[in-house]
Amino acid sequence: MKALTWHGKRDVRVDDVPDPRIEEPTDAVIRVTSTAICGSDLHLYEVLGPYLKPGDVLGHEPMGVVEEVGPAVTRLKPGDRVVVPFNIACGSCWMCDRQLYAQCETTQVTSQGKGAALFGYTSLYGSVPGGQAEYLRVPQAQFGPIKIPETGPDERWLYLSDILPTAWQAVKYADTPPGGTLAVFGLGPVGQFSARIGRHLGAGRVIGLDLVPERLEMARRHGIEVLDVSELDDVPGALIDLVDGRGPDAVIDAVGMEAHGAPLGKVAQAAAGLLPNKLAQTMTDKAGVDRLVVLHAALKAVRRGGTVSVSGVYGGEQDPMPLMEMFDRGVQLRMGQCHVKRWVDEIMPLLAGDDDPLGVEDLRTHRLPLPRAPQAYEMFQKKQDGCVKVVLEP
Repeated sequence: MKALTWHGKRDVRVDDVPDPRIEEPTDAVIRVTSTAICGSDLHLYEVLGPYLKPGDVLGHEPMGVVEEVGPAVTRLKPGDRVVVPFNIACGSCWMCDRQLYAQCETTQVTSQGKGAALFGYTSLYGSVPGGQAEYLRVPQAQFGPIKIPETGPDERWLYLSDILPTAWQAVKYADTPPGGTLAVFGLGPVGQFSARIGRHLGAGRVIGLDLVPERLEMARRHGIEVLDVSELDDVPGALIDLVDGRGPDAVIDAVGMEAHGAPLGKVAQAAAGLLPNKLAQTMTDKAGVDRLVVLHAALKAVRRGGTVSVSGVYGGEQDPMPLMEMFDRGVQLRMGQCHVKRWVDEIMPLLAGDDDPLGVEDLRTHRLPLPRAPQAYEMFQKKQDGCVKVVLEP
């Protein structure tokens, strides 16, 4: 089959790889009909290369049609249309019983000290082949895949794989009081959905911050108040002034480790990437740093006693944090990989009707065939051609 594989920094290629097959009784194999590029895939494209090897299949936002199931999978049958969550969970361990699916004890990558295995996301998370491919083997299929209706375009359902529940969790963790103000840093796909969900769940005011014109315009279309951070000298100060001189009740960081405007962090990440893989892994594990400009801005902008919710991916072990200010101001901080299936039952009714209240069909800006995935990664990373979200068609 054809699949997108990693070969080095900013070097991804569509190669021929072996077809997946049933390996465990709880496996399924799906034929992928749509698979998206996630913002966190760009971390693999740029800074997390030391944890990949040439030929690793990328991608963790797939959906498709069931081709085959193992003998222990009784809830699915060939022909079912499904979305596959990015984290692989058994549904029955101690963590899963508490709906902490991203920490599933059955698939935890304990050798790396990490949580549940993820599709297409490095040796840190199990080196499980990803879904930017024609076919995908799905472990723990007795629980994981989400059955969806036979009707409706793929984009109506595809984002259940990751970014829609990730945004939902970010808003839930932010815990904006009814009628309060929510600020969202970063209007990429997760930020777009976070802003829309924030309004849907009762925030009186939602402010989105970014510097890409197309992202700002998309947010405006959905009734979001926007700030162009490229026009601001003091982003936290501007937010505080804008919201009663005290700041928003809650702030979501939907950017993560590769934020713009953090030159020292960028240099440190680039330096690690120049080392041999073993040395780079050691440096990242023991002394890694992130670009923290957005996280620090979020912590300084939120009102006293407010909450900062982090959905952007971070990986640094030595990140400096303004703890004195956080402690003095009573800031609450919540974060983590999304527990996808925890939120699906709440989200599904919003996708099933005709009104599309979250605007899921107004997110994808580019739909391209899988062979053009290398160009799509470059376009997405460089924010070219108005690119906000890319969906690939195998």
